[in-house]
Amino acid sequence: MKKFNIRKVLDGLTAASSSSSSSATAQPGSGRDSDVIQETLQSEHFQLCKTVRHGFPYQPSSMAFDPVQKILAVGTQTGALRLFGCAGVECYCQHESGAAVIQLQFLINEGALVSALADDSIHMWNLRQKIPAILHSLKFSRERITYCHLPFQSKWLYIGTERGNIHIVNVESFTLSGYVIMWNKAIELSTKTHPGPVVHISDNPMDEGKLLIGYECGVVVLWDLKCKKADCRYNYDEAIHSVAWHHEGKQFVCSHSDGTLTTWNIRIPAKSAQIITPHGKQPKDGKKPEPCKPILKVEYKTTRVGDPFMVLSGGLSYDTVGRRACLTVMHGKSTTVLEMDYPIVDFLTLCETPYPNDFQEPYAVVVLLEKDLVLIDLGQIGYPIFENPYPLTIHESPVTCCEYFVDCPSELIPALYSVGSRQKRQSYSKKEWPISGGNWGQGTQSYPEIIITGHADGSIKFWDASALMLQVLYKLKTAKVFERARSKEEKANTEIVEEDPFAIQTLSWCPESRMLCVAGVSAHVIVYRFSKQEVTTEVLLEVRMQCEFNGGDSPDPGGEQTPTLPTQGASSSPQESEPPTQPSTGSNSSDGPRDNIPCLQVRSSPLKQSPGYQVELVIQLVWVSGEPPQPITSLAINSSYGLVVFGNTNGLAVADYLQKTLLLHMGTSELYSPSDPYQRQPRSPRKVRQPSGGELHDRCKSPTSDARDNTFTRSRSSSVTSIERESREAISSFHFCESYPRKSDSVVSPCLLVGTTQGTVMMVALSMPPGGDQRLQQPVGSMVTLKGGILTMALLDAAGALLPPSYEPWYDPNASDEEKEKSRRRRPASPPSSQDGPDPQFAVLCSEKQAKVVAMPSQTRIYKHSITETSFVLRADVVQMGGANCIACFCANGHIMTLSLPSLRPLLDVNYLPLTDMRIARTFCFSHLGQALYLTSPTEIQRLTYSQETCDNRQEMLSELFTPVETPEAPNRGFFKGLFGGGAQSLDREDLFGETGAGKASRSLAQHIPGQGGMEGMKGAASGVVGDLARARIALDERGQKLGELEDRTAAMMSSADSFSKHAHDMMLKYKDKKWYQL
Repeated sequence: MKKFNIRKVLDGLTAASSSSSSSATAQPGSGRDSDVIQETLQSEHFQLCKTVRHGFPYQPSSMAFDPVQKILAVGTQTGALRLFGCAGVECYCQHESGAAVIQLQFLINEGALVSALADDSIHMWNLRQKIPAILHSLKFSRERITYCHLPFQSKWLYIGTERGNIHIVNVESFTLSGYVIMWNKAIELSTKTHPGPVVHISDNPMDEGKLLIGYECGVVVLWDLKCKKADCRYNYDEAIHSVAWHHEGKQFVCSHSDGTLTTWNIRIPAKSAQIITPHGKQPKDGKKPEPCKPILKVEYKTTRVGDPFMVLSGGLSYDTVGRRACLTVMHGKSTTVLEMDYPIVDFLTLCETPYPNDFQEPYAVVVLLEKDLVLIDLGQIGYPIFENPYPLTIHESPVTCCEYFVDCPSELIPALYSVGSRQKRQSYSKKEWPISGGNWGQGTQSYPEIIITGHADGSIKFWDASALMLQVLYKLKTAKVFERARSKEEKANTEIVEEDPFAIQTLSWCPESRMLCVAGVSAHVIVYRFSKQEVTTEVLLEVRMQCEFNGGDSPDPGGEQTPTLPTQGASSSPQESEPPTQPSTGSNSSDGPRDNIPCLQVRSSPLKQSPGYQVELVIQLVWVSGEPPQPITSLAINSSYGLVVFGNTNGLAVADYLQKTLLLHMGTSELYSPSDPYQRQPRSPRKVRQPSGGELHDRCKSPTSDARDNTFTRSRSSSVTSIERESREAISSFHFCESYPRKSDSVVSPCLLVGTTQGTVMMVALSMPPGGDQRLQQPVGSMVTLKGGILTMALLDAAGALLPPSYEPWYDPNASDEEKEKSRRRRPASPPSSQDGPDPQFAVLCSEKQAKVVAMPSQTRIYKHSITETSFVLRADVVQMGGANCIACFCANGHIMTLSLPSLRPLLDVNYLPLTDMRIARTFCFSHLGQALYLTSPTEIQRLTYSQETCDNRQEMLSELFTPVETPEAPNRGFFKGLFGGGAQSLDREDLFGETGAGKASRSLAQHIPGQGGMEGMKGAASGVVGDLARARIALDERGQKLGELEDRTAAMMSSADSFSKHAHDMMLKYKDKKWYQL
């Protein structure tokens, strides 16, 4: 990630250009205003870095679990690693090659992880530091890796290949051993065909010297490591997918491609002890069951009390077409089939002991699905699932928009959590989440953060994002407002998008008043209030609107347009608002063009609204002359004025959600003309609307499709599409404020800033009469023009402080009138302007190409900065950081930039990432205090910071994966097993695989690549008291182990000496009295 700082180079140029532009265009006094503002933000306050990644790992491919550290690792098809511990402990790493992770192996309780990739490389990750790093890598050049196995407490890693050979790697030095198991030595000499790739490797739980090797063709070999030969060979006709041992090491189970499980006794290789088809239909005549789908994996786990567990995936019969993926749990005589929502990638049975030669005592199964992670409790009847503490449901429905709010009111998160906790209906396991390793980071950030995501199914989720964590607070389903289409004909004739008609296009939220306004792809707007009390709304209030502007974007409306001015109506039910001449919806397309009907039908039955966000008003644009309404491109709500405003390619509309009326609708061209706004009086809500035509072209599309709206996909260069763009000016941005609508004004008044896709910024004056009377709006005209569409607008006071829109504090709409009056006090954005000088305010305007600062009310341009010439800005926000303000921009060429305010000096310019798809453009957003985020994949949110202070504190904020934990004691061999040698047999692998015993491996087979830091670097990186304690404990453990081994050797030598002394004494007594010739 290349970073360059051009501040020092351009300081003089910026000052010169600023002074020249001021002297050329500014009124007297503007230079004095700019001199008064002291800018505190400098380039050294900015640095860009990623902080944390949330969500489900995209396209998972493998999984591993450390049963002592209680850490879960997930690898993906794009080379990513995600590590999970207790709630809040998450970590993201990435292999540079981007190759798929085919297998993961923990060095149990060692704080290390081995990953095997599809590019035939293996890597050793150090997990003893907060940001894991690769210590060693080994790249195979002549063989493809297919399977890896690392025995517990061993430093020798077995690697199986596509050719059927097995190589052995020392994980401490990452060097190859000269010991190789060749496929032609393992199989029988009489076999004429190649056995295929190695699909399984494991050592006998009771004898480390015996290695079980499974080949794809169906041959299993028990290899004697010391004798370097095959002890036994087990043959079956069907291909093998997995193998699992019984903990006593006398039996193993294989899963096959025909849906069978074969059980073998290691001493009887000629015939399997048992063959079962768990899901096969058993014929009555005793014939072989019908073949089933392959059993992709099987695990065999024993318990001290009761029957063993056999867990398997796949194996369903072929007649279950369309059935979802299943996990089968066989326990004794019972077989339970658990249906999953998505295909199974992998599963692991979690057990109490890490030792393979002890009773396993399984307690849970972790199932990795293509789009979910499920944990099943094996200890409770019915196998309930555990409640997942990770934020893995971001993609439950595709994300279509995203907003990020930092430093919210402190009472917001508890309020949202309170109403959201009532939505959990599923009965989860009563036990705690078993993946409980790691420690939370000691973050210094204490301010509340909230992320809001809009989804394709019309749902909206509120997330608590404080302190680098993510937890869902509350889910709102906007689709409940509408009737569901009951038939295909009805759906085809009313909805303008084939899929996801309720998808969220954009949203506007006021954290202080808790007012929420959302716009959907079906040209609908819904206003919500927050209430802690449940209500049943008998009638949903709906406003429908339509309009026609003759001549498209003609600047002169003409006299013929007066009768076609927009009208609106609010009705108590959708049926009342329809014109009496309109036939049923289903027959509309055959009898004539659809006209005067909305895309969706508001439900007519009473709606029970739970505590949380409750519908206040529904606004729908209607079809006109057989053409659908244009999608809504911009949206804003203001609780202080009780207004919601939205715009599209036709113009803008202002609605009063308190009076439930539409106050104003204007075409984009009318904003430029001084037409009399008083003709647009609010009509009676019950009045029948006048039908009118419209000049509409493009059908709106769901945000989930690739060709989304033309806001981002249109060409920014001079091309054919630019002609179309010039003819279709749309509203792109709104900003409520209290400013000076006219140059002659001396007192601030409520205003609305309007920005268009052609770079024009206009001011609309809002008349706010006391007593809640009907309000009027007056367009003042064009204020300033920029290159490119307007993205964001804001106001600064004379001291450079941000002037946020005024708001009304939240009150419960269902509370008593006394409580409402206590809290309903409008809070202005700022005290009335009383500064000396002609320009007490600055308007900050940012477009796709440039930024400008304009003095108000003189409307004099003070500063101007060209952000990009060759690209365009996708997202821009005016944000607060370090007690000052700046503009943060994200460009389509991947650059992230910040500009000072008001002088627009470049403070940061980093080439972060190129725009790879529309998802990033649609979801990238900046927030205050140096925070930003975007959807890096369909299932994951990537958070980043552009604050130097946050980057410096990142190490403290991140969680720790490795914690010092003592390894459980090995199982007791028992008296008789120790006496007769029936316990586990150990193997000195060092003598067998080391260079002295096995020789050197071929140098051309694999290349060793050292990591970014060796062991010394790793020890230095694992800073802090916890790291020191961990190293001290490990050193003590190693020393104690060596002392124990020394004591055992000493005892053995003493025993040997005693035995020798006894034998010598017996010999002396035997030959004591015999002559030499008698010997």
